[in-house]
Amino acid sequence: MKLRIFYLSFAASLIAYSSNAQIKLPGALKQAAQSLAQGGAPSQLEIGSALKEALEIGISAGTDRLSLQNGFLGNAAVKLLFPPEAQKVEKTLRGLGLNKPCDDFIMSMNRAAELAVLEAKPIFISALKQMTLQDATSILLSKEKNTATTYFQRVTSDALNGKFQPIINGALSKTEATRYWTDISTRYNKIPLVTKVQTDLTAYATQKAMDGLFYEVAQEELKIRANSGARNTALLQKVFGYADRK
Repeated sequence: MKLRIFYLSFAASLIAYSSNAQIKLPGALKQAAQSLAQGGAPSQLEIGSALKEALEIGISAGTDRLSLQNGFLGNAAVKLLFPPEAQKVEKTLRGLGLNKPCDDFIMSMNRAAELAVLEAKPIFISALKQMTLQDATSILLSKEKNTATTYFQRVTSDALNGKFQPIINGALSKTEATRYWTDISTRYNKIPLVTKVQTDLTAYATQKAMDGLFYEVAQEELKIRANSGARNTALLQKVFGYADRK
């Protein structure tokens, strides 16, 4: 311990002396002194642990926010609207004065997402185990600020979708979104000369709910990368501080 303190003090003194005396240290020596003074480079294990910790923080914060009432409905960035292929349905029905059924459907679908996303938290956190140490190092040093989230989204989406769909399906039934959609699509399909719609509501709502969660996780990752004050553990400070220096 005393030896480490000595080395840290020596490194700090060396950097300070070179700056005050305007003496240029050899690049390798100066870099080594800075690395020592700042705690040195983290190990791959530390990098992997920090990335997973950051994503877990993001998932927890994101699911907590989105699971609140109006977590989806009140957030324009993630709010579930009519499926793209069914927007003509909404336009036609609203043109006929049927605003309430459309509004009820949108609200019930967002309530389903809010209800389901909190139940999905353990699924998303469990999926973090797929990240390798090599992947974590590449992600940490990437110039993109949401690389961890996009990697997580890419490698886990298929498996997560399969596990998340039953949760969303149950939530859609519980909030009566399924009944509202059946009523709306039936009314629309009875209109003469229209092309009938057959939307898989569960698949659509599942994908949109997952997109919303990944969006919120990305905001948390950006916060940790860009704001040192958001790094609330020693490990996050060390690893993301190292990324800042690189």
